[in-house]
Amino acid sequence: MHVAGNIWVIVGQGGNVTVQVGDAGVLVVDTQFAAGAEALIAEIARISGDKPIRYILNTHVHDDHIGGNARLRSAGRQVIGGNVARDVGARGGEAAGATIIATSGVLDRMAEIKDLPSAAMPDDAFPGELFDFGFNGEAVQMVHIPHAHTDGDMLVHFRRSDVIVAGDLLNMNSYPFIDEARGGHIDGVIDALNRILQIAVPADKQEGGTMIIPGHGRLTDEADVVEYRDMLTIIRDRVRASVAKGLTIQQVKATRPTLDYDGRWGQTTGRWTTEQFVEAVYRGVKAPAKQED
Repeated sequence: MHVAGNIWVIVGQGGNVTVQVGDAGVLVVDTQFAAGAEALIAEIARISGDKPIRYILNTHVHDDHIGGNARLRSAGRQVIGGNVARDVGARGGEAAGATIIATSGVLDRMAEIKDLPSAAMPDDAFPGELFDFGFNGEAVQMVHIPHAHTDGDMLVHFRRSDVIVAGDLLNMNSYPFIDEARGGHIDGVIDALNRILQIAVPADKQEGGTMIIPGHGRLTDEADVVEYRDMLTIIRDRVRASVAKGLTIQQVKATRPTLDYDGRWGQTTGRWTTEQFVEAVYRGVKAPAKQED
C-alpha cells in the first residue's frame, strides 16, 4: 500500500518491507525471508514499473528482515560513475547488483551466521550514530540505536516523504522482542521510541503527520508510538519497583506487571510470549544496558 510521498510498504512473509520509488530507481528497506524473495521482487517491479533496485537497507540482523538480501541484490543494479556512468548488474558469477547498507553492528552479527552467503552481507556498514545520503531527490537518514531490539538496529527517515521506518524497534502485533543474546535491552527500546518521537511531527489534533512503518503490523503515527512508549515505560518501572523490593523473577511474573495491556499486546504461544518479555525486562532492570564507546 502507498504510505506517503514516494514510499510504499509491502506486507508478506516476515517483516514489513519499505520501498522508495523514483526516477533514479528503487531503494528497499529489509527483505523478509529468503523463501519470499521472488514474490517480493515481482511486487517491487509492479510498484516501480520495473525500475532497477539500487539500494537495500537492513534495519537489523534477523532472518525475517535480511533473508532476501542475496536474491534482491542480484536482481538490482549499481550505477558506476567515472568518465561514463553506467549500470552494473550481476557479472562474472558474482552479485554486483544493488548496494546493501547497514550498521557495523549488523555486519558483525551477520558474520556470526553460519552459511550466510557473502552476497547477503552489507557493502557499506557505518560505525557511528548517523549515516545519510540523497536518493530520488530525497534525504535518506539512517540512525543507529544501540542496545535496543538488538545492538545493531537503525531507524530510516525519508525526510521529504515524512516517513520513518522503525524495523523491530516498533512491533504493532506484540510486546517488543528483546534479543538479549545480540545486545538487546528494554531501556534501549524505550530510547528508540523516544528518538522516533523526536523526529515525528503530528498533524491535526496529534493524529496523522509523520507516518511510521513498524517491523510488523499496521502503519502508525506519533500518537500510536506515544501509547506504545508509555506502555513499555510503565511495565519497565513496575518491574523495577519489584526488583527494588527484592522480588525474584518468579515473584515478579506472579505480580503480572503487564496485565492491563495483555488483551492488546499479550501472547501465550509462539516465538515471543508475554512471559518471555517480562523475563527479559526483569533481567534488563537487573543489568543496565552497556554504554557505547
